[in-house]
Formats: sequence, C-alpha cells, structure tokens
Amino acid sequence: MPRTGFVWHERYAWHNTGRQAGPFFSDANGWLEPDIRHSESTDSKRRIVNLLEVSGMLNQLKRIPPRLATEQEVTALHDARYVSRIREQSAAFGGDGGYGNTPFGRGSYEVALLAAGGVMSAVDAVLDGQVSNAYALVRPPGHHAIADSGMGFCLFGNIAIAIRHAQRVRKVQRVAVVDWDVHHGNGTEAFFYQDPSVLTISLHQDNNYPVNSGAVTDNGAGAGAGANINVPLPPGSGKGAYYTAFERVVIPALDRFRPELILVASGFDASAMDPLGRMILTVDAYRTLTRHLLDVANRHCGGQLIMAHEGGYAVELVPFCCLAVLEELSGIHIDCREAQVQDFAEAWAYQELQAHQAAAINRAAALVERVPSP
Repeated sequence: MPRTGFVWHERYAWHNTGRQAGPFFSDANGWLEPDIRHSESTDSKRRIVNLLEVSGMLNQLKRIPPRLATEQEVTALHDARYVSRIREQSAAFGGDGGYGNTPFGRGSYEVALLAAGGVMSAVDAVLDGQVSNAYALVRPPGHHAIADSGMGFCLFGNIAIAIRHAQRVRKVQRVAVVDWDVHHGNGTEAFFYQDPSVLTISLHQDNNYPVNSGAVTDNGAGAGAGANINVPLPPGSGKGAYYTAFERVVIPALDRFRPELILVASGFDASAMDPLGRMILTVDAYRTLTRHLLDVANRHCGGQLIMAHEGGYAVELVPFCCLAVLEELSGIHIDCREAQVQDFAEAWAYQELQAHQAAAINRAAALVERVPSP
C-alpha cells in the first residue's frame, strides 16, 4: 500500500483569478494596464502535477478523491453572511473575497468548497489508516482567510476547517499546525487564538504580508495563551535560519504540546526566486524540514502528518520543492535528470545562520516554555 496520499482535482485549476497589473493588487491604482496573469494562477500547481507524472512519482502515491465541504462545515468557522456573499457572487460574475486582493470568477465558490473538502479528505484518509501521511494540492489557498472575509488569495480557511472536522467528527483532541509559507498564517492564527487544543506555529518573512501581522509578541490569549507562536524571520533568511528555527522553536514546541495530528501549511514562496517573498530557501531545505516534521509525527502521533498547499509562485522552482517534500513523505527517491535546478541557490551568500536572524529566533524560542502541555 502506498505510504503517501495525494489530493488533486482538475477543478482546482479552474479557479479563475483573472489578470492583473502588478504582482499583488489587480489594478495598481488604475495606473498600469492589467495585462499579466494573477500571481495566484494555476501555473505552479499544474507544473507540480506535470513533474510528478513525468517523473513517475504520481504512480507511487495513493490518489485521494476530494469531496465538497458542506456549507455547515464552512460556517462552523466562517460567518454565514460572508459565505452567502461568495456563493452569490460566484453564481453571477465573480467578485473579490476581500481587501481587493482575492479575486475569483464564476464557479469559484464550488472550487473553494472542494479545496476545503480536499484537506478534510486527506485528514480522513490518514486517520482511517489508508495512508501514513498525505499532501493536498488544493486551490484556492486558505491560511489568510478570516471569519468574515477572504484575504491574500484565500477564500475559506482550508486547514482550519479540516482541524474542526478532525476534532468534532473524528474526536482528535490536540492538533498542531506548522505554517512555513513566507507570509504569516494570520487566518489560521485568528481562528484558534484562544483555543488551547490547537497549537499554531508560523514561520514567515517579518512584516511581509499581512502588514503589521505575525509579531512574536502575539502568543495566544485567554485559555489559548501560549498556544500560538510566530517566528518572524528577517528578509534574506536561508536554510541556516530555518533549520535553527526548527531546532530551537518548532520541534521543542511540538514535543511539549504532544499533538495527535499535525498539519502543515505548505507554501513554497520562501524559496529562492519567488516574486512575493525575499527568502532564499533551497529545494533540499524543504526536504530537511519535512524530515524533521516526520520525526516529530512519528514520536507523538503515529506519523500522522497532512500537508495542505498554500503559496509558491516561482513556477520554475516550486515543482521541485513539492517533489522533494513528497520524496521525503513517501520514502521514494526519484532520479530526476533536471534536478540541477534544485541546487542553484546553495551557493548564494548568507545561506548560513546570521547573527540578526539568530536574535529573532531567540525571541521566539523564549515562548516554547509557555506552550500548553497535556
């Protein structure tokens, strides 16, 4: 039986974000012609699937069919009026999820339900023992969506919805989320900020997006005090900073929390060359980070690890990042002849830990002792 499950559906590619004038906002204040594909297009996702197929990896994964999330499952976290607005606009001519940066076209409501349902399908496949771990290549992403609004290309909180499903339907009590997307996982944080049963950890480029979000001082509140950890890393951080952050913050926090299930917000926009981030992670760095998470999952939750795709916009590099993660999850090595693209950033300066990066990590490491333990 394949060890690793994989979620993908053609309809994920049909989520239409239109064209734009710049790398993030669609109209550039009316001064530039909107004549390029939106950053959150299908390009990098299709290239992932293409690489998995031509490399032979796809045949060695267990395909997990996604299902549509129900409106009841979505409104367990999202405001019903917001969900109704997205449904109505999607049935007409499309619209914007919120903040002017989450455009969607006709039919995207159903695709967003399929994205949330795809992560839930991955969770169920792992909990049912069909696979040991899973990767859900879903679209639109979800970690920026908040209760009453979409944000940052995200319509519904895919991971958050899956966590509530795992807890309420599958009776999982303690869930941890590790978000390595280059942007702060503000939506996931907001849903569980006062919930001690969910540990949320976000490693992100300091003050990239959303602005003024993801500070190290945002550490949870009320009953959830200590159960939210932000690791805002300086721009230009590479594998040395991320490895150290895992060693000093992520792994100790997970060991203290002892989750029954681990989910990963798997964005590849901290990789070198990404247009929406300024980090320099290599392909092999993602492989190493995955190995660390598998080790923790094996210690505490029988290896039950689910990754849900978020960002990543460098179409020439993202597919190799995802392949490396899937190689580590599955234990299958693929001899990819074009793999030299994986190593091009290894020689860049400042891949090793820098003093100012260590200082930022030290501030987050001081929070580990506040993580609630069972």
